[in-house]
Amino acid sequence: MVSRVKSRNPGIPGSGRARSEPQRWLVLGGGYCGMRLVDQLLDLGHDVVVTHRASTDRYAIHHPSAPLAPNTSSPRPRPQPRVVVFDDAQGIVPDLSALGPFTAVISTIPPGKDGVDPVQDRLGTALRQDAPPWVGYLSTSGVYGDLQGDWADESLPPRSRIPRSRHRTHCEAAWQASGLAPLILRLPGIYGPGRSPFSRLHQRRARMIHKPRQVFSRVHVDDVVGAVLWCRRHGYRDTVVNVCDNRPCPSSELLGMAAHLLGCKLPPCERYRDVKDSMGTMARSFWLENRRISNRRLLSWGYVLRYPTYREGLVATLAEERGGNFNPVYHRADGLLAG
Repeated sequence: MVSRVKSRNPGIPGSGRARSEPQRWLVLGGGYCGMRLVDQLLDLGHDVVVTHRASTDRYAIHHPSAPLAPNTSSPRPRPQPRVVVFDDAQGIVPDLSALGPFTAVISTIPPGKDGVDPVQDRLGTALRQDAPPWVGYLSTSGVYGDLQGDWADESLPPRSRIPRSRHRTHCEAAWQASGLAPLILRLPGIYGPGRSPFSRLHQRRARMIHKPRQVFSRVHVDDVVGAVLWCRRHGYRDTVVNVCDNRPCPSSELLGMAAHLLGCKLPPCERYRDVKDSMGTMARSFWLENRRISNRRLLSWGYVLRYPTYREGLVATLAEERGGNFNPVYHRADGLLAG
C-alpha cells in the first residue's frame, strides 16, 4: 500500500530529503522546469543525465558550476549533471544504452512542429529495451479545451480545438501506448523566478486585459518539481494527474498582487474585445479557452502544495529574483502561460 505521509523536507515538498537514496535520473529537456528539477535532484544527491539542444560546451557556459555559498563571497563546487545533446531536428540522438540504466525518466520536451513527440519518435525503442521503474511526461491542462469556466478533472477526456493542445493530446497517447506505464502530469500556466509579471511591470510592458468571467489556473515551478518527486517516490504511474494550485483567477488579479508587491502602478485596463485583433496568435489562443483545473487527485495522493495560491508564490518569486539566486538563461520574463 502506498504511504500517504507528508514530506519532511523543509524545501520543495515531495523531495524526501531525509530518506532519499541515490537514484539515477534521465531528464529529457533542459528548459525551465527541467533545469529546476535537475537542480533539486542534484541537491538531493542523485545522479542526473539531462538532454539539451545546445552543445555541452555552450551549456557549461550558461549554467555555471560554482554558485556562491550562503553568506560568503567564495564559490563552492556543486555536483553537475551529465549533459548530452538531443536535437531531433538535427538528427542528434543520444545513445541511452551507454548512459543508463535509469531509476526514473521524465520528459519535459514539447511536441515537434509536426505534432509528433520527439522522445517517442527517436528514443522510444531504447527506453522500452531497458524500461526504468518510473516514467513521467509533462503535458498541459490545455488538452481539456474550453469549459466556459467550469472545472476540469482527470476524468474529462481531452477536447481542445487549439492545434498546440491537440498535438499534446497525440503525444500523451503515444506515451500511454509505449508500454512504459507513464504518469502524465498536466500543467497549467507555470510561473516562478524569471517567469513572472515583475519584469513586465518594471519595463512597463504589462497589460491588464479584462474578459468577463475568464479565469486561468497556474502552478509555481517548485510545485511542478515537488509533484514529480512525490509521485516518483510513491510510485504513482500509468495514469494522469493535474498539477496546479488552489486558486484559479483572472490574470488581472495576479497582476494586481504583483504590482502591490512592487509598489508600482497598474497599467490601464483594456477590454479583450478591443485588443484581441492586435494580439499575436499564441497570446490570443490563451484567451480562447476558459477552464478551472482541479488538483483534488494530487492532493488525495498526499502531496502538500508549497504555494497553495499565487499569493504565496509571488512573494517567494520576488524574493528569489531580488536575491539573484536563479539562472536567468533558462527563464523567460514574458509572463505566465494560460491554463
